[in-house]
Amino acid sequence: MSARKNRAAAPPERLQPLYRTMSLIRHVETALTRLFADNEVPGFIHLSIGQEAVAAGIASALQPQDTLATTHRGHGHVLARGMDVTGFMKEIMGREGGLCKGRGGSMHVADLSLGILGANGIVGAGIPIALGSAMAHQVRKTGGVAVSFFGDGAMAEGVLHETLNMAALWNCPLLLVCENNGWSEFSPTSRQFAAKLEKLAAAFGAGYAKVDGNDVLAVADAAQTAGDLLRAGKGPFVLECMTTRVRGHFEGDAQKYRDAGELDAVHEHDPLVAARGLLVTAGVDTADVDRTIAAVVDAAIEAARADALPALERAIQDVYTQAGEAQA
Repeated sequence: MSARKNRAAAPPERLQPLYRTMSLIRHVETALTRLFADNEVPGFIHLSIGQEAVAAGIASALQPQDTLATTHRGHGHVLARGMDVTGFMKEIMGREGGLCKGRGGSMHVADLSLGILGANGIVGAGIPIALGSAMAHQVRKTGGVAVSFFGDGAMAEGVLHETLNMAALWNCPLLLVCENNGWSEFSPTSRQFAAKLEKLAAAFGAGYAKVDGNDVLAVADAAQTAGDLLRAGKGPFVLECMTTRVRGHFEGDAQKYRDAGELDAVHEHDPLVAARGLLVTAGVDTADVDRTIAAVVDAAIEAARADALPALERAIQDVYTQAGEAQA
């Protein structure tokens, strides 16, 4: 049976929560395009519209003790992991009630209660952080897995190669998830990396799989398989998800470096449209789900607007150790 037929035969109760997660990410990211245009979001934001299936599929295979390190394009990852939407929106909008008190913003949002180690503005910088977490899982025997998301722009970064080496030497439970959208910021990946990720993984004896990153069920299946291997002591594992970047590198990027035909075709690979089609075929109406999620996102935005801005005098709090804390 073909993969497409397998997807069509998948029970709707399995696909529904995945669709709900993707819909939440899409609604949040779409709302952020408007908020950013209206100057309600400080700093830069990098949106993951079109890549929702990767976040939803990976998160579906995670257990409570698992940890993850995300990227500058990481809103979808943290929302899929279960981050509170209101706390998230307050953080992105720089409010005192944000999960990081408005100090982290889009590129540094974190929630350790969910194992979210944080986003990172440096390409590939979350990879060694996740390795450290994987080593901690191993030493503490938590049965947990550490996940690091990274884009194809990070494939040429030495830190990825060094991490693969260390993780392979120690069989660390590390899942390296490459969201390959074909673009390294403003350049095609083919101009940035001469090798293939599969061969790089093989050079270190790491497990590897490549999936259609716009097929949420395919991603979920691959993530579950990888997770089972890692929990059995067969790490590390590299999962390459081929996906599509709809928006620019950052919000406001005119994408003049992309071919007009490519931009016109990006919506043909929309993971939500594909999942919605399967659910409709199975007799499931997704309209109520979308309306409910839209209301949740709208309420989170209003809560963020009503929240206070951080006081300027608190800007350096938690940066330096206060007198007496070092001895506590």
